[in-house]
Amino acid sequence: MAVIAKFKALRPVRDKAHLVATRPYYSYKKNVLKAKMESNPWTLLNIINPEFDHSKKTKSNSTERFELVKKGYDQFVQDGILIQDAEPKLYLYKQTSENHSCIGVIAGASVEEYLAKKIKIHEATLTTREAVFEHYLDVVGYNAEPVLLSYSGNNNIQDLIEIISRDRPEYEFTTTDKIKHELWIMSNDHSSDMQAYFEPIKEIYIADGHHRSASSAGLYQSKGNQYVNSKNFLAYFVEEQQLNIISFNRMVKSLNGLKPEDFLAKISALGTIKKIDEGMAPETNHSMHFLINDIWYALRINQNLIDENHPVKSLDPSLLTELILKPILGIKDLKTSEDIDFLPGTFGAQAFAKELKKKNFVLGFMLYPISINQIKAVADAGLYMPPKSTWVEPKLRSGLTIYNIK
Repeated sequence: MAVIAKFKALRPVRDKAHLVATRPYYSYKKNVLKAKMESNPWTLLNIINPEFDHSKKTKSNSTERFELVKKGYDQFVQDGILIQDAEPKLYLYKQTSENHSCIGVIAGASVEEYLAKKIKIHEATLTTREAVFEHYLDVVGYNAEPVLLSYSGNNNIQDLIEIISRDRPEYEFTTTDKIKHELWIMSNDHSSDMQAYFEPIKEIYIADGHHRSASSAGLYQSKGNQYVNSKNFLAYFVEEQQLNIISFNRMVKSLNGLKPEDFLAKISALGTIKKIDEGMAPETNHSMHFLINDIWYALRINQNLIDENHPVKSLDPSLLTELILKPILGIKDLKTSEDIDFLPGTFGAQAFAKELKKKNFVLGFMLYPISINQIKAVADAGLYMPPKSTWVEPKLRSGLTIYNIK
């Protein structure tokens, strides 16, 4: 049974929604971040970066830094920039770009269902990162960035979404990345119906936000008696076929002492290699395209090297790591090695090649995207995918609906 909880969102007044909502601060280059914060006094970036232009700063991730963040939220509330809904609600959010559209429900996801493994994970989390964000939630008391959750198709849910989205949205604006954002506040009747339609769903999967959900669970376990709203965490529920799952490609700094022709000879034992006229993303599973010496090649892995019965070992990022990166190129740990970097498949082949040259990488691999069924198979088996296996869209804006934990 999937539980979705209504909550009293703290959210921007209508005329400032487009000014408050923001991408995560770490996604901006420093000069762009500075310009946005200086030119827009209402951006949430000014709250979460309270000392951006200060010469003396509190320690990163300290209680003192987080207290300044809380002060910023409280000031926005006092100034009437953020308002809180008087009654608990569910919210409908739609994001539309040139190539992709996604619509789903913003609600509270149940921590108890997460702890009971009914909300399934496919990514290992770092205890240190969990602890930092748990401390942040404890001190600040607000969560502005939803966890992205997916579920299998449900006609009742989709029909109700269609009905709600016929009305005028509370917010409707387009950001400079050419993405249109729309948000509807559901009526009490629609909220109750939506909750009832979610109940038969047996499994929910985390698409993006493993550390945020784990940190929320940690806070609930340690402070649940103090913070009544900590029993849920802010989430965006999306039908799984609306997710846009993109590959994460690999850039390698050296050939581990090999000459290009020696490298090609070694990997020729792994499958069929052929030159291709121009760069392009692979079109089938277990096919990898790579660029070396400004020449593109296609590698098709031999079937006898693939354990199709194992949900992790059969993934292309795993095959690349275990067959090439570790034994041939000497890259033992993708999380810590300085000889490898990652670039999302949102960069096409030509842009990927430019990044390789710009950053002085000698080799680049483009992979076929992992499917939602592969992700679910890993999660169902209680396993973890390799680091940087997927880039999942939509990437959500922070600050449209803020969850008040306290």
